[in-house]
Amino acid sequence: MFLKLESRGEANRNMVYLTPVLAVVLTLITGFFLFLAMGHDPFEALYTFFIYPISNSYGISELLVKATPIILCAIGLSMGFRANVWNIGAEGQLTLGAIFGGTVALMFYEQEGWYIIPLMMVAGVVGGALWGAIPAFLKTRFNANEILVSLMLTYVAFQLLSYLVHGPLRDPDGYNFPESRLFSDSAIVPILWEGTRFHVGGLFALLAVVAGWLMISRHLIGFQIRVIGMAPMAASYAGFSEKKLIWFTLLLSGGLAGLAGMFEVSGPVGQLVPSISPGYGFTAIIVAFLGRLHPVGIMMAGLLVALTYLGGESGQITLGLPEAVTGVFQGMLLFYLLASDVLIKYRVVPNFGTAKS
Repeated sequence: MFLKLESRGEANRNMVYLTPVLAVVLTLITGFFLFLAMGHDPFEALYTFFIYPISNSYGISELLVKATPIILCAIGLSMGFRANVWNIGAEGQLTLGAIFGGTVALMFYEQEGWYIIPLMMVAGVVGGALWGAIPAFLKTRFNANEILVSLMLTYVAFQLLSYLVHGPLRDPDGYNFPESRLFSDSAIVPILWEGTRFHVGGLFALLAVVAGWLMISRHLIGFQIRVIGMAPMAASYAGFSEKKLIWFTLLLSGGLAGLAGMFEVSGPVGQLVPSISPGYGFTAIIVAFLGRLHPVGIMMAGLLVALTYLGGESGQITLGLPEAVTGVFQGMLLFYLLASDVLIKYRVVPNFGTAKS
């Protein structure tokens, strides 16, 4: 007797929104046994990982700092995912946004003015959108796979950043360290919470959540995205242009990722360095699906996944846990979410088919 998957028909709507909670619970249970196997008190380890990092106001502010770029990237990605446009290169687009925004900051290094931050923001969006335009062009012109193109461009972006901080943008007074000058005060984004690193980028992340919700639920473009994602043939008969939406979603997701990169270099980092983020662009993919591609869900999922970064740092310092624990928890979260999605759509039944000779 073998097992097979049998379609359930229409998925239960309540379960669609309950499964992210189930995925989180299963991740915590698995984490309990994982810490036990590693020789740590699982209760102490889970407390250190998930509670201690946000046990004071500074920890909460750091949670918001880390959630900001993740949410910005995930909101843009979710629009494309809804339309079956699979941008996997948000990390590269974030890097290009950081490069463009950082270059503007260095161009105005000896100047002061309110206009520098807005110019950096525009440059960051343009940089990320230009990097997103490459897979958009190749997809619409040559039917290239946007998953592979956007992903491979991420590593090109890493190499470009490395070249710049080792060469043209390297600090002339930095003793040959691969980093740019520290940005001037006019190129550092304003702090919203005194005594912390939480900056104005958090407001833009919240604005992206609101704008994303309005667009997907109230705007014609959002309607077109939903229709193309669910019924491409119906969208074609209705006259919706798939190519235009491919361009729109890739430019939008690239632009938001670029803005996230600009906020990283002009906020927590304060200069261009060889590595801008610990993988926020890739993590945003998990966040988009954990939030069910809904802006409000993405905001909540972004805060949860940002906590895994803080927990990983706390675990390394307090318990001597390896850095890879953060990735393990994020991977388990995605695995359980995908497994739950399969069981929403299919049921496992015995297969009594006759074996072939």
